[in-house]
Amino acid sequence: MDEDIQAAAARLVRRLKEGGHTITVAESCTGGLLASAFTDIAGASNWFNQSWVTYSNDAKMAELKVELETLEKYGAVSANVAIEMAKGALEQAGADIAISITGIAGPGNDSSTKKVGTVYVGIASNTWANAESTQIGGNRSENKIGFVHFALLTAISLWDEAMEKAEANRKKLAEIEAEKQQARAAFEVERAKREAAAKQSAPWQDESWSAENTDDEDESIGEEVEWN
Repeated sequence: MDEDIQAAAARLVRRLKEGGHTITVAESCTGGLLASAFTDIAGASNWFNQSWVTYSNDAKMAELKVELETLEKYGAVSANVAIEMAKGALEQAGADIAISITGIAGPGNDSSTKKVGTVYVGIASNTWANAESTQIGGNRSENKIGFVHFALLTAISLWDEAMEKAEANRKKLAEIEAEKQQARAAFEVERAKREAAAKQSAPWQDESWSAENTDDEDESIGEEVEWN
């Protein structure tokens, strides 16, 4: 296995293991090379469950739910198909992240308008999906290795970006919650002050009546009636 691929795969796996995440892959032109890079790492069964090699369009549709319309409109080697492949693998495997690869390894391009060495990599999670493209100049074997290396580097870059955004969002939510708590505390202080002030100025405290009050005068109301 290429040393650059091994190193990149190890970097991505460290990220997976830190968060307790799982990964799956869907490959076309690389024929399982990406899956092999992952399963070469000891303990892969803890974070790698399954993968797909969907070389034909029929396989992409049957196994990964890629839409026929997408294939006809954009071609198998396209950002749209790469994203649908990644999403399909993610759903089928129940993983946290999925990587897909679709490209033209050469030596021919099978009547495609895209050049040999063109590759699209799809990355999908449960909350986002993206696709990146590059072109590599080499023979078939070199292109396949380059495609896998590019896929791993792309996954690492997008993963780090997503984690940074998630951390920034977490901090923002924490700040909002802290502000809410401060506002609630200030409200409780003000309410206590208002209640104390209301008790001190209440009119019923100035004048009170008791049944034990005795006066010389009979304050009862009535009339004496004489019966003949």
